[in-house]
Amino acid sequence: LLTIPPFLAFPGKAYVREKVCQEYRMLGKENFRTLTIIANSRKYSNGTFEEIGHLVREIVALAETCCADGAHPSCYDAGSSALSVKSCSADSPFPAHPGTAECCTHEGLERKLCLAALRHPPQPLPRYLQPSDQELCQAFRKDPQEFSDRYLYEYASSYSQAPLPVLLGSTRTFLSMVSTCCVSPAPTACFLKEKLQRKTLSLLTLTSNRACSRFSAYGKDKVTFSYLASLAQKVPTASFEDLFPLAKGAAEVLSQCCDSVAEDCMEKKLSEHTAKACAALSAQDGHFANCCKGKNLMEHYFCILALPPVPAPKLPEAPEPTNKELCGKDGHVQATRQVLPRSLFELARRHPSLPDAVLAKLYDASEKIRGECCSAKDPSACLDSKRQQMGAELPPVLETANQLCGQYTTLFFLDFKKRLRESLTQTFPEASAAQLERLLEQRVSFASTCCSSDAPPLLCASKVQPRTLPTPGGQCQTP
Repeated sequence: LLTIPPFLAFPGKAYVREKVCQEYRMLGKENFRTLTIIANSRKYSNGTFEEIGHLVREIVALAETCCADGAHPSCYDAGSSALSVKSCSADSPFPAHPGTAECCTHEGLERKLCLAALRHPPQPLPRYLQPSDQELCQAFRKDPQEFSDRYLYEYASSYSQAPLPVLLGSTRTFLSMVSTCCVSPAPTACFLKEKLQRKTLSLLTLTSNRACSRFSAYGKDKVTFSYLASLAQKVPTASFEDLFPLAKGAAEVLSQCCDSVAEDCMEKKLSEHTAKACAALSAQDGHFANCCKGKNLMEHYFCILALPPVPAPKLPEAPEPTNKELCGKDGHVQATRQVLPRSLFELARRHPSLPDAVLAKLYDASEKIRGECCSAKDPSACLDSKRQQMGAELPPVLETANQLCGQYTTLFFLDFKKRLRESLTQTFPEASAAQLERLLEQRVSFASTCCSSDAPPLLCASKVQPRTLPTPGGQCQTP
């Protein structure tokens, strides 16, 4: 099951029909149905259980009818065309998607391929909450098929960005655990044993979903910087030359494995990456070295992810990139591509509590400014103007964001909220009680959502609004 690739929801070409029928015959109806639930729950992660159910029944019925011996060659094409027509009807029972209307302006194969390419963006936060062992067994005994279908839907839609093989492995072992332990004479001991055995796979699902969500939102270059900044905050004594290759390696793993159907891509590549990180950084930081003890590389990776940022050491003033470096010409492409990451790396390790959302906005603003200024008639004048603006406006914004997240991650919640209220009262003495309360709730909402290392990138990007675009390094206004 784990080696079977995902298929298009509305395949159109004959060779796709052959591929789906090959899968259907090899898997059998029930395994094919399971894969269909997972694939479409990932694809339409905002769809309801009922909508996914409608789609799955149609796809399975189409395969069952048209992949049977003696089925007419046109059966599958006609059936998939009928599905695309139903998708475009006003009362379609299938999952809604904003791009459906555009696809429905096309006809025939073009429409089917357009519908097949639709996919919802990542969920801001996984919504699946595992019930207690007793609740699991109660639901399982009541209706095993309903329990299995609903679990597959809820889990796959919640972790829709995790690679398909990881999702398949995680759901398969979970359902096996439930079916085994719920008939066991000692269910509590059974669940404990099974959960320990699938701990690594469960963590891999959670962390790969988080990492691939960020890769989907950021793209390869920006996720390289995000990983670089995170490492710089965890090990600020490490040099750019130590960390940048590791950040590039991590981004390469995600580019190869997030959409891969190879069974062990994510675990294998992450293990290789973690071994390199441990070899490069263990001697530089005791906490990092502690994460690298033992032989389980995946546990090392989970430990590294969970490392908190550390206080910034005393560092010399970071050199600013020259205008020539920022606008380097051909022949210096590689060096030029490292100018902004290097500059923002220096910023990140001096502000250990700056959240990813703020750093990502700085990265975007910096890239935009460099693009505008380097193509201007007078690049140096443009960059100098932006640099002056940054020197006046950026420091207080960075300090506010760094202090907000620093206090949130080190104080108990009630103490954090009390200190923040006192700070806002002093900063805005003329504000009314209602205005202060609104400001307080805005900043508490930002901190609780976006200060952690697993903050949802798209949601948090919407909470950090650019006010101006000074120089490379950018400027953002936190809530």
